[in-house]
Amino acid sequence: MTEPTFGGNAGMSSQYLEIRDLRVQFDGFTAVDGVDLTLLQGDLRFLIGPNGAGKTTLVDAITGLVPATGSVTKSGVELLGKKVHKIARLGVGRTFQTASVFEELTVLQNLDIAAGAGRSPWQLLRRRKDVLPQIEEALETTGLARHRDTPAGILAHGQKQWLEIGMLLVQNADVLLLDEPVAGMSHDEREETGQLLRRIGAERTVVVVEHDMDFMRAFATSVTVLARGKVIAEGTVEEVQNDPQVQQVYLGTATLEEAN
Repeated sequence: MTEPTFGGNAGMSSQYLEIRDLRVQFDGFTAVDGVDLTLLQGDLRFLIGPNGAGKTTLVDAITGLVPATGSVTKSGVELLGKKVHKIARLGVGRTFQTASVFEELTVLQNLDIAAGAGRSPWQLLRRRKDVLPQIEEALETTGLARHRDTPAGILAHGQKQWLEIGMLLVQNADVLLLDEPVAGMSHDEREETGQLLRRIGAERTVVVVEHDMDFMRAFATSVTVLARGKVIAEGTVEEVQNDPQVQQVYLGTATLEEAN
């Protein structure tokens, strides 16, 4: 299996996200302040920082949920100013801290609805005899194949997050922005989620907003640190942990390794 690597495995000849001078303001307060980021396929990027650093707001700006200035391009196509659904159709998917799935429907039905995002109402109503190949692949990738007929509402917490990621996969999202995907998970669920991110991260651009430092150390191939809306450090886990400015922002004089 191809693994995500620092710097990506395909470079800018494939899908990428380029962010330049991104700014978001709320009533005069600057939540995101001139952020520059280049996110390449195959580099599992973790976005960390203290509360209020602007991490989720940055993701909201990329996906069209809040107005922003600057530039966000996906493989050369400008995203800023586009509607949320148009950004999604360009292959940019995101999850939220609380999984948003159709709880009364089965795992398979949730994936089928997600896969039908571009189909007409008539096509959605028509019963299909066969399961679409991309749905079968998503079931295997997320580890939910044996739960395909289980109502989403009775899935474990972690499984709901995996289903939401699967719903992005069947929409052919190749840039995935995941907001605290392991919040509230058990140790085993966190490990399974990390392995899932590795499986999907080798072939896509994946950004993980995270507070869990142990999880970040175990699975990140690169890390960007935000504080007060600005990027203050970027690099490998080791480089970021040893950065004096990062240590000061997190813990005064303590080291990031002691954050947990």
